[in-house]
Amino acid sequence: MAVDQAKLDAFMGKFVADAGAALSAALVVLGEKLGLYKAMAGAGPLTPAELAGRTHTDERYVREWLCAQAASGYVSYNAATGRFTLPDEQALALADDTSAAYLLGMFDIITSLFKDEPTIADAFRTGRGVGWHEHDPVLFHGTERFFRAGYSANLISSWIPALDSVEPKLKAGARVADIGCGHGASTVIMAQAYPKSQFVGFDYHPASIDAARKRAVDAGVSDRVTFEVGVAKEYPGTYDFVTFFDCLHDMGDPVGAAAHVYKSLARDGTWMVVEPFAGDRVEDNLNPVGRIFYSASCFICTPASKAQEVGLALGAQAGEARLREVITAGGFTRFRRATATPFNLVLEARP
Repeated sequence: MAVDQAKLDAFMGKFVADAGAALSAALVVLGEKLGLYKAMAGAGPLTPAELAGRTHTDERYVREWLCAQAASGYVSYNAATGRFTLPDEQALALADDTSAAYLLGMFDIITSLFKDEPTIADAFRTGRGVGWHEHDPVLFHGTERFFRAGYSANLISSWIPALDSVEPKLKAGARVADIGCGHGASTVIMAQAYPKSQFVGFDYHPASIDAARKRAVDAGVSDRVTFEVGVAKEYPGTYDFVTFFDCLHDMGDPVGAAAHVYKSLARDGTWMVVEPFAGDRVEDNLNPVGRIFYSASCFICTPASKAQEVGLALGAQAGEARLREVITAGGFTRFRRATATPFNLVLEARP
């Protein structure tokens, strides 16, 4: 075996970075659970003892945690004073759960992958699917929190306005179905923005529907939002606007789902499909964002599809061309990319 030492050294450096990130993930979860980030937000420079006092935790543990956070670049350290600071930019991502930059839901998702590893390892060996409902519940909680931040930042301000003639209908009063709604984050955000419209969220997972109903009550929109257990190929009703947020690629029969959406739309209706951003070729997705989505897809998206009746298993990096094939196979004749973010494709389909 001929080994290029420079390449080996470069890879070992990458490994050190990856191992540090993986180990740090558990400390991020811990920091949220103990309220360490929130206690640091806006507080200025703190000693470990001061942070421990604010959070009723042990100073020695907190000191070690702060050093790890500083080494990760999550907090800053002043060697002259021995104090640590959570910069305002990091505070938005780590301490403000109302911020569009809030990231801690992703760390719940990461936690769930480790908890589900034995189940997924068995699926790799057998080829069987693993349904959404079979995952550790921390996945459901993390998914809601992580995706809600992106929806809050983009859904009302840019995604819906990018669609043809949809926003005026929602403002005037339209009937909307949100399929694969999970805990209802997207549904509730739309209902808050468009009080004259009526919304129905459907998801096959009863526990998620129970959580979504509570979210609607807490948000004060339960008078115009209902949540029902239902699947993408069978949900009832006719709608002016149908939405799929980050779920079409998870479905066993996405073509069948597209065909049912086609039947459920009013003649001038619109289907908005939000999917993970991806290029059409594997080589287009070999980047940091693709790394996240391919990794999540191994544990969540591909197993979910394989657990269902057809199991097309598009995966989280299907790409726009493949999604176009699926959507037009369901009967849609008009398809376009309405807009995009570094993490999302926003696709518009019309009969």
